[in-house]
Amino acid sequence: MPEDFQIAGRAGSSANVHILSVKGALTSTSAPAFQDAVRAATALRLIVDLTEVPSLDSMAIGALVRAFVSCNKSGRKLVLVGLNHRVKNILQITGVDPLFDTYATIPEAESALS
Repeated sequence: MPEDFQIAGRAGSSANVHILSVKGALTSTSAPAFQDAVRAATALRLIVDLTEVPSLDSMAIGALVRAFVSCNKSGRKLVLVGLNHRVKNILQITGVDPLFDTYATIPEAESALS
């Protein structure tokens, strides 16, 4: 896994919210760690904070879609926060952006999920 990639989970402001903060490029080398973190988070509402993610590759898109599908199947909700212009563009170009509710900030996402 790349040195600059980090993923950290923490509780949200309510009991059923979990926040995953991702830092660094989400790529084929970091996607497995991302998927493990998503699997480990069992809260009903999952906020994936991509504020510090400069870019995604095709493996990362796949990992995000799998995370969405897995949450959806188990009745959980996954939302994305803090997408920069480049990440937004990649999601739009690949056509997966309609799957995700996106918010500018974590507090905004938490209030939408409450």
